[in-house]
Amino acid sequence: MQRPLQINFKDIPHSNAVEMHIREKVEKLELFYPRMTGCRVTVELPHKHHHRGKRYNVRLDLMVPGNTVVVNRDLHEDIYVALRDTFDAARRRLEDYGRQQRGDVKMHGEVAHGRIVRLFLDEGFGFIETADAREFYFNDDNVTNPRFDQLAVGAEVQFLEDASGEGLQAKRVSAGRYPPALA
Repeated sequence: MQRPLQINFKDIPHSNAVEMHIREKVEKLELFYPRMTGCRVTVELPHKHHHRGKRYNVRLDLMVPGNTVVVNRDLHEDIYVALRDTFDAARRRLEDYGRQQRGDVKMHGEVAHGRIVRLFLDEGFGFIETADAREFYFNDDNVTNPRFDQLAVGAEVQFLEDASGEGLQAKRVSAGRYPPALA
């Protein structure tokens, strides 16, 4: 990191053991996301309700190129559990931030249109044909709207194409009137 680690304790006494634990967690985050430029950790005990017990709040401000990733958790009565959960959430947030920076975004295929040409209601599957005469298998688990048992041969549907080792399959099948109409 370019900036030194900052550890702040609020409304609780300083603990060398907790500080060492935080330093180890930050080192692991640095290994996971080496582009981190700074880190500020604040551990506090904001609510002093005797009937509910102590609940530690841990806040991480992670400085990364062009941004600050903030993780703030009111978590647990055990400070080490609160730290673990907060740093786990920080790792996930850094992972998401890294994906966003790299442009790794899951892309779904275009919505395809077709018409049900064969339907086996008792067996829970059917086939859809597209305008270019490709045929896609689908089963009752792939139908989103209406229910599988409400489909009929000839119904126009839209779906996502999926090519598996077993051939062309339709996912997220939904029926209705969708342009262009198929002949």
